[in-house]
Amino acid sequence: MNSDHPAYLKSDRLSTLSYAIRGPIFDKAHEMQLAGQNIINLNIGNPAPFGLFTPDEIVQDMILNIGEAQGYSHHLGIFPARKAIMHYTQQIGIPEVTIDDIYIGNGVSELIVMTMQAMLNDGDEILIPSPDYPLWTTAVSLSGGRPVHYRCEEQNEWVPDVEDIRSRISPKTKGIVVISPNNPTGAVYPKSVLQQIADLAAEKNLIILSDEIYDKILYDGNKHIPIASLNPDVFYLTFGGLSKNYRATGYRSGWVILSGAKHRAASYIEGLTLLASMRLCANVPAQYGIQTALGGYQSIDDLVAPKGRLYRQGKFVHDRVNAIPGLSCALPKGALYVFPSIDLAQFRFEDDNDFVLKLLTEQKVLLVPGSGFNHYDRAHFRIVFLADTDILGTALDRMEELLHQYRA
Repeated sequence: MNSDHPAYLKSDRLSTLSYAIRGPIFDKAHEMQLAGQNIINLNIGNPAPFGLFTPDEIVQDMILNIGEAQGYSHHLGIFPARKAIMHYTQQIGIPEVTIDDIYIGNGVSELIVMTMQAMLNDGDEILIPSPDYPLWTTAVSLSGGRPVHYRCEEQNEWVPDVEDIRSRISPKTKGIVVISPNNPTGAVYPKSVLQQIADLAAEKNLIILSDEIYDKILYDGNKHIPIASLNPDVFYLTFGGLSKNYRATGYRSGWVILSGAKHRAASYIEGLTLLASMRLCANVPAQYGIQTALGGYQSIDDLVAPKGRLYRQGKFVHDRVNAIPGLSCALPKGALYVFPSIDLAQFRFEDDNDFVLKLLTEQKVLLVPGSGFNHYDRAHFRIVFLADTDILGTALDRMEELLHQYRA
């Protein structure tokens, strides 16, 4: 073996990227599991391991159509699926969407990266909430852009500060990312704030990219407002899919809807279509579940109702966390998460990473530190409340024990 040859190095663009949900702490948990240790995994919004399965009618339609799914589909997606999504936009009030405005992808994750690659030149800026779903930040950087984070404050129920957004707009800003219902905070943005963001985007000629993957996971009568329904002078990209509302994460079926000022986006749409064509098509079998999902019985409504499982689990975690001295968290209005804060002055932890790592290694509970969501204060963490209350109760008992041991 010739040791004089230089090493094969990763791209420089990857040197600053991270994805904490499956980062070093996750790798440590995997190592512990391989060694035979039982870990309570509350780190990722993956419903199936907790007995929350894709509705049978969706699975059956995919099986019935598997023979039709052997070849490539149209690069934008199969006609019945895009037609169903178009009808859905009419139900929720996004105007003037045609079938050709809908791109189906291998989950929203692929489409986030693809839409950024089509949009950004080196140094272009995208405004992203802090805390965020970290794929947004990494997708911007991977595409040569610069993520700029605007603040969503806990004391304001994690709703964006529109004046802070305005203050961060520069000549290089291309767009604003909006995530509602929000991962990781569980916030649902009120119409008044969404209207202000849409009007600001119109004023500054910015694109809005709206992550609405949790649009049906709402609690206590909170309403989801598609931001693309608010100001027709903005070009919108609205992201949705089967992963969360229909508990179909593994099928990898998502979509992005183009709407609003499409007449000013002809060049961008041409580039996005090129990228969609280059990957040939999205996963075809899962596309046959989209029409059934959107047009069928919405079982998610049962899960989020006051007696529903997701509602009960979210309320349980919220109440239990707030009963532990030194912790506090806002009540989730939507999605599958709470984002508690830890008063580090009361404990002998360096920061959120140290706390989450010690919780894993000493109590065998896996969470994600808040800094993994590009939050600035390093004193938050995310809990996924998909597990039943018995498992959640055990995890929180272990957390309380760790906090007792490390109380300053």
